[in-house]
Amino acid sequence: MGATNDQPAGHHDLALRVLDAHVAFTKDQLLQPVGFLELATEEVDGLLAEAQELTLAEAVTREQIKGVAHKYAVQIPVEGAIPELVGEIAARLYHHQAQDEIPVGEVVDNRRFDELVSAVADMEVTHRLVRLVLSSPVTVDACVEAVQRAVVAAVDENRNTDGHGLAGSLRGALARLAEPALPVIENGVGRITRTGARFVLRGNRDDADEVLLDTARETWRKHTGHAIGSFRDLVSANDVEDAVVLTFEFWRTFRDTDYFHALLDEGIDHVFDKYGDTPLAELLTELGISRADLIEEALRFGPSVLGKLDERGYLDTVIRRRLAPFYASDAFRAAVTGQ
Repeated sequence: MGATNDQPAGHHDLALRVLDAHVAFTKDQLLQPVGFLELATEEVDGLLAEAQELTLAEAVTREQIKGVAHKYAVQIPVEGAIPELVGEIAARLYHHQAQDEIPVGEVVDNRRFDELVSAVADMEVTHRLVRLVLSSPVTVDACVEAVQRAVVAAVDENRNTDGHGLAGSLRGALARLAEPALPVIENGVGRITRTGARFVLRGNRDDADEVLLDTARETWRKHTGHAIGSFRDLVSANDVEDAVVLTFEFWRTFRDTDYFHALLDEGIDHVFDKYGDTPLAELLTELGISRADLIEEALRFGPSVLGKLDERGYLDTVIRRRLAPFYASDAFRAAVTGQ
């Protein structure tokens, strides 16, 4: 900050001295533990006092929030580093040693699992889904196809048998005799199986929820002592990578649909309808963020970040850059001269 024709040398020297003092005072306030604690507490208290008087709708509009939401949920590309990073993190978690050291039952014990599956089984949507599956013609068709395939496989197996002994010879002969009638046999088996499947599924509809519940519990208890990593027998690292790719491919197209845009806007509208007239301080409390939390996070990150900036000489530069224009301005000269 050099002297100018419009600023006498005396004022310029004063400006430099005051600027240096201001920078030193600000750095001391930021870098000293006691000073930073006082600053953080004062700023948080001041922020909350103002937030008690300012509502959400007064601070921002729903259109502004929708613009931000659409930017980050819809417009920002999901190519490049983001999918790659997610895939790398997923692979690292997949191979983490904790997967082989921690048993399933240590993460969720039997009592908690029973409570969870019971709650899921008692949900109305679960009852409706089970009944929908059991009543679906697709389920009946699947049963029929399974039985028909079993019949065809049995005929093929016996037809190609080596025929050792009388029983083997008879099975092979019967299979060869049955081959020309196989379409008729399949048709008959299909009709019988379809009728039986409908009867069995309809008759067990009321017990299906309990059967599924018992199956889930039994499966869980069989694996509760196994390491979490035992799931690798079912899910490979390539499966995880494929799942990440498929998820991003789905998200890339889904987020561009009018359906997603409508849901996103409706969700934001609901927040403003419910909390628009709520003071920001009260909204923070609703979200579980307290005064102590704000101060704690300031103390967690502030000292280390500011210390590193000062160590590299950035802090002095940043503070001086923000303050110097004032001390070189007509406003400072007018304040000093009273003009």
